[in-house]
Amino acid sequence: MPSPQQPSIAGSAIDPTAVRPEIADAEIMRVAPEALYETLVALRASGCTMLLDIGGVDYLPREPRFDVVYHLLALPAVAATAAAIGTPRRVRVLVGVAAQSATLPSIVPLWPNADWPEREIFDLFGIAFSGHPDLRRIQMPTEWEGHPLRKDYPLRGPATEATPRPAFASKSNVPAGTPPSGKVAAALQKQLARMRANATDGDVR
Repeated sequence: MPSPQQPSIAGSAIDPTAVRPEIADAEIMRVAPEALYETLVALRASGCTMLLDIGGVDYLPREPRFDVVYHLLALPAVAATAAAIGTPRRVRVLVGVAAQSATLPSIVPLWPNADWPEREIFDLFGIAFSGHPDLRRIQMPTEWEGHPLRKDYPLRGPATEATPRPAFASKSNVPAGTPPSGKVAAALQKQLARMRANATDGDVR
């Protein structure tokens, strides 16, 4: 196994599962997108009947850029000891998704609770799930531009112009505890002074 300190090769990030320490309580497998559905069908048939969660990761500039991770759990189907119940089989299935063809098959037919996690990944990473019954944004507004959890998403959002800093409106801008200092405090004091000078009785005190 490569060392955790091994650098990136040819501008691409190393597969994180190759450098991550082994996880004692989980089996980790990586599959190709075209083998994803049949792999999950087989795991479900073998006892991994519970889908815990689905997550997305952006490993820009690695290719394939994205990983979608499926967390499965196999609970004993028959009477079992407390130790067996406390140490169930856990499986994590990772699939790489290229940015140019960011689509995977929906697994809602296998696990209905995949509905919202798939919508969340679609919303925040832009990865589509073919066959999903209602694929639309779940966190961001419908008209939102872009996908906020992509590594190349602008920190200030999709706005074309920088959002102006709000003006100091009143004394309520002073936080509780230690008062502001420096330029912020000076600007606040000047604005409060102007407001007091222009205020009528009962406006600002």
